[in-house]
Amino acid sequence: MNACDRTAVPLWSAVGVGLHLLSLAFAGTVAHASLAGMTDDPNIRELAEIPAVEVITRSAVMLMSAAAEKLGLSAEDPDESPHRDLDEARRLITALAGLVTASAEYLGPHAGPVRDGLKTLQLAFRESSAAASRASTKAHAKLVSGKLKM
Repeated sequence: MNACDRTAVPLWSAVGVGLHLLSLAFAGTVAHASLAGMTDDPNIRELAEIPAVEVITRSAVMLMSAAAEKLGLSAEDPDESPHRDLDEARRLITALAGLVTASAEYLGPHAGPVRDGLKTLQLAFRESSAAASRASTKAHAKLVSGKLKM
């Protein structure tokens, strides 16, 4: 999928299943003369015309998608994902939690699904962290036992 292709339909319902961050141009939110060649499309909206709840919701979806990628959830085996980075995932999930907390009253019908997505990512992070910790403990034990045998 081309990030500048405004005709593609994003799959927002499947967070962490191979989603990629979409540029603001893809989301149809920015139209300025500095974006040469992208402003001729009549479907592009001025940022000032977009309701705050839509901007907040899109931001939440981007944070969810990025966190899911950093947790490796788009890979068949998350533990083997080349994109897995638990520290980055933690930062994104923390930012999402702050956004959800600060904007919950404004999200209306979107509040429940966004909160559910946050909870799912938090659980996935805890599971990934625990698995990484167990693997690290095993590796450390092997290293220590190897040193003791010398």
